[in-house]
Amino acid sequence: MSTTFLSHDITASAPAGPLLIPASRGRRIRNQLATAFVGASFVVALIPLVWILTEVVVKGAPDVFHSSWWTHSQNGVTERREGGGAFHAISGSVLQTLVCAVIAVPLSLLVAIFLVEYGKGRLANAVAFTVDVLTGIPSIVAALFIYALLITTFGFQRQGFAVSLALVLLMIPVVVRTTEEMLKLVPNDLREASLALGVPKYRTILRIVVPTALPGIITGIMLGIARVIGETAPLLILVGYSKSINNNLFSGFQGSLPGMIVNEATNITLKPAEGRVWGAALTLILIVLVLNLAARLIARSTTSRGKK
Repeated sequence: MSTTFLSHDITASAPAGPLLIPASRGRRIRNQLATAFVGASFVVALIPLVWILTEVVVKGAPDVFHSSWWTHSQNGVTERREGGGAFHAISGSVLQTLVCAVIAVPLSLLVAIFLVEYGKGRLANAVAFTVDVLTGIPSIVAALFIYALLITTFGFQRQGFAVSLALVLLMIPVVVRTTEEMLKLVPNDLREASLALGVPKYRTILRIVVPTALPGIITGIMLGIARVIGETAPLLILVGYSKSINNNLFSGFQGSLPGMIVNEATNITLKPAEGRVWGAALTLILIVLVLNLAARLIARSTTSRGKK
């Protein structure tokens, strides 16, 4: 009987949960120092970003928020004359980037799915190595490759479509790597459950794996577009700058926002040209911002549908 009471007392006096060992004073100090260092690093990194954005907004807003900026071109407008707009540059950049995305996104998704779901053997190693090489390729090298292939070898003229092809080479590795990481985050339990029910592997990928990773994939696509829309080297090599509106990617010179910045920067000492340079830079930032906001909205709506 005494043994029973003794065991009961010991059990009652035992703590209900795991023992919480208080952190030593040295560990608390180190934790506070690390927190302060991370916060200070964030502030230091934020200062130049805020400075640049403030400078661009202050100097570019007078041109950008003028109604003619979004509806008129610079055709007939000299460097010393104020007025005109950037519609020719906006349409050119959007068209070139849109064609690039139409080509690059399907290829990138297929490559990423192959590497994650089927990637074994020498072919997978070769594909992964090629993507790694493309990741570090400078934009001017991609532009020179397209120039040598299309213009020098096949005799094509300098045109906007050549710029889109050069941008494809720059966009593919970004989308492939982000898509690859998103697909790896999908739990294998989902794949195994689908395969256990007799669903073919290709249908499991299309119906289970890709929809689960879709928010991250969309974000990766937007990052790829933001990466290429501001490239300048392909524009300088593969197509000439035009102040007039040209929506034909296969003929003639074509305007673009980076091309407009380079063209107006040659006369940046003149006030009208300086305003157009900052206005084109602000327009480029706004386009990238809108694309990223759209990607977040699409990803959020996709996630909410998946939860339902």
